[in-house]
Amino acid sequence: MRTIQAIAGSALFFIAAPGVVAGVVPWVLTDRYRLPLSTLPGLVPAGWILILAAAALLLHSFARFALEGLGTPAPVAPTERLVVGGIYRHVRNPMYVAVLSIILGQALLFSSWAVFGYGIVAAAAMVSFVRLYEEPTLARRYGAEYEAYRRAVPGWLPRLTPWRG
Repeated sequence: MRTIQAIAGSALFFIAAPGVVAGVVPWVLTDRYRLPLSTLPGLVPAGWILILAAAALLLHSFARFALEGLGTPAPVAPTERLVVGGIYRHVRNPMYVAVLSIILGQALLFSSWAVFGYGIVAAAAMVSFVRLYEEPTLARRYGAEYEAYRRAVPGWLPRLTPWRG
């Protein structure tokens, strides 16, 4: 896949997947973001910090797929190369971690149990998808390269020191 196609495909998938999961659904659950902000001390700034940091990591992750992997995160247009640079040296699933962090940030921002509960359901769906589809697919596609990466880099809780594979 050419770089321009990879960037365009990744941008479309960004809107379709995390845009819906971390944007549209919480927007609906918060009455189109019209819920009052949390009155509990510290939750609003903590929510904003989590949302902004996670959004930056999510954009970084999508860029890695297009530029390093020459593909998209969408299963229909996978990368030509295994993506292991940047944030992927610290955690194998940074997109999922970022999306869940954005959801959690919104739950904190609005003190919304509905958004928090949705985040739990989304986390269960993501973990299941990774275990049942992504990991076996990556193992078949990239073989020993993926297995070495999978053994060295944690899936969900980032390691502080980068993997140097």
